[in-house]
Amino acid sequence: MSDPEVTPQLAREHGLTDEEYTRILEILGRTPTFPELGIFSVMWAEHCSYKSSKIHLRTLPTEGPQVIEGPGENAGVVDIGEGLAAVFKIESHNHPSYVEPHAGAATGVGGILRDIFTMGARPIANLNSLRFGPLDDPHQRYLLRGVVQGIGDYGNFFGCATVAGEVTFHSRYSRNILVNAMNVGVVRADRVFRARAAGPGNPVIYVGSKTGRDGIHGASLLASSEFTDESESMRPTVQVGDPFTEKLLLEACLEAMETGAIVGIQDMGAAGLTCSSFEMASHAGTGIDMDLDRVPVREEGMTPYEMLLSESQERMLLVVERGRESEVERVFRKWDLDFSPIGEVTDDGRLRGRFRGRTVVDIPVDPIADNAPEYARPFARPPDLEERWRLELGSLPPEKDLGEALLALLGSPNLCSREWVFRQYDQLVQGSTVLRPGGDAAVVRVPGTRRGLALTTDANPRYCALDPYLGTQHAVAEAARNVAVTGARPLAITNCLNFGNPEHPEILWGFVEAVRGMGDACRVFGTPVV
Repeated sequence: MSDPEVTPQLAREHGLTDEEYTRILEILGRTPTFPELGIFSVMWAEHCSYKSSKIHLRTLPTEGPQVIEGPGENAGVVDIGEGLAAVFKIESHNHPSYVEPHAGAATGVGGILRDIFTMGARPIANLNSLRFGPLDDPHQRYLLRGVVQGIGDYGNFFGCATVAGEVTFHSRYSRNILVNAMNVGVVRADRVFRARAAGPGNPVIYVGSKTGRDGIHGASLLASSEFTDESESMRPTVQVGDPFTEKLLLEACLEAMETGAIVGIQDMGAAGLTCSSFEMASHAGTGIDMDLDRVPVREEGMTPYEMLLSESQERMLLVVERGRESEVERVFRKWDLDFSPIGEVTDDGRLRGRFRGRTVVDIPVDPIADNAPEYARPFARPPDLEERWRLELGSLPPEKDLGEALLALLGSPNLCSREWVFRQYDQLVQGSTVLRPGGDAAVVRVPGTRRGLALTTDANPRYCALDPYLGTQHAVAEAARNVAVTGARPLAITNCLNFGNPEHPEILWGFVEAVRGMGDACRVFGTPVV
């Protein structure tokens, strides 16, 4: 099958604006190939490029004496003493979980686990933050069951304790549930690995599972789009995960890192092979030549477009010191994982991809990974905001029976015990859990030490809807209090900001105010955003 002709209309169908397509023509000096169009579409999508949010996110405090690695890598890293560091991050898998709740939530957990161990850390604790519509809706109950089972299945089978989280319900989430997954790992502070394709001539190696057609355009046309009535038909864009393979990949990566032969490593997450290769090259100021015929595939007839954009799970991209490939290969073969050299690092700042003897991709790295479009979009306060604030308490009738009112509150889904959720998660695997779910914050032991880490996820979406600046400050303060009452000192935060389409000025205003509130609160508490 031949590739379709690349036209402005096809670019629009890939989520690119006419101005962005014109910019692509200027960068390349020609019409892009179909695989190149796919690369631009995923890497310039909101989900991967942060093109509407990064000018605001840059205002957050990200530095401090405890910070070893701030934003820009797979996860943040902070010093916890005794030569050790905590590696942690939270990210969303909202749209995939709405389309296919079990697979979407499970692969959300898998993705965040890989972000942690690609930094050289062993994951020790999972957390989550979930939002659904009202439980009297049968479809919301279906979504809730699927998400909770997906989180439990992946974390339990992989072998990482789920120790904390939150779940709330409101009608605003009926058409767009939120599924945020967090993981924390521990690493030696002097053994943090980064996503760097350094050293021209070094081999670029694909490891892990084979590539399939699942997850294509998960980052661009699913995660970065507004939902429509057709969105539920987008199941092919949801990845399919295997926690047992991920466990093998974890052990193989950590063992291979011990050889000292790995120069750089990156998870093939959102945008798959495209994102990992471009970002690794960009971080190192290099390029990559890639032979797509050597990509391990599990389906016949896969095209370069599909190989580059697939988001199949449990895959990593490595750069290894030339001449030491066999040391690393022995490790991955022992764990029964694919190991395939698919290219090498170059010094010309371009990514080239060959397939069946012809060049199908030839793009400069920086416009994709480091200089994607950046928009200072207009934002405006909602005109009905003050109307939302009005609450005439005198107009509310008094409760006839205060005892019944109290029981109704205690029995409401947003206030009752969440044990019915977290008892489905393995809370004790690895034996590091000190304080289990159900309290203010979880506490996990740092293996091999007498130290502990206190962990929590917190948000107050209703408060943030009414006043995003103060609401976000309260969320940061609540998280700090929950950590502090365990006896721990708040050290740093990670965030997952779930907002609507930034092209709507009132939505972007809420985002901007939330970022401003978060920044101000974090400066007060001395908790940089990593």
